[in-house]
Amino acid sequence: MQTISDIMTRDVRSVSPQETVMRAAQIMDELNVGSLPVCDGSKLIGMVTDRDITVRATAAGMAPDQAHVSDVMSQQVRWCFENQPVDEVMDQMSDSQIRRVPVLDHDSHQLIGIVSLGDLATKHSAEVDRTLENISEPSQPDRPH
Repeated sequence: MQTISDIMTRDVRSVSPQETVMRAAQIMDELNVGSLPVCDGSKLIGMVTDRDITVRATAAGMAPDQAHVSDVMSQQVRWCFENQPVDEVMDQMSDSQIRRVPVLDHDSHQLIGIVSLGDLATKHSAEVDRTLENISEPSQPDRPH
């Protein structure tokens, strides 16, 4: 049985909720990624994506050098442990329609990595088509207007 620790990306960078939206976007640009885990010290408290920055900050007229990550991040974060079976996490991603899941150490609950749909596609090919199909289904808005 393959576990998440076998396929996850270990070099994960996080951002503080007090950082500016501009700094989060700069880090995403430097790393060529579309999302960052948000950590308060060593505790995972959210995720911020390039879409969060665009829709929740820019579209709302927030100044990127003044708005904080905490203003735009998603707080309901799905995460997994490094020793969970890959198939279990793929089901979680499919059910929640998410493409990336932060990975926590089972004992300390600290962020130690991230697993993405790309990791699954390149390192664990079984069932990836089904997971991608479910993730790509249209979803409902995540907040009231």
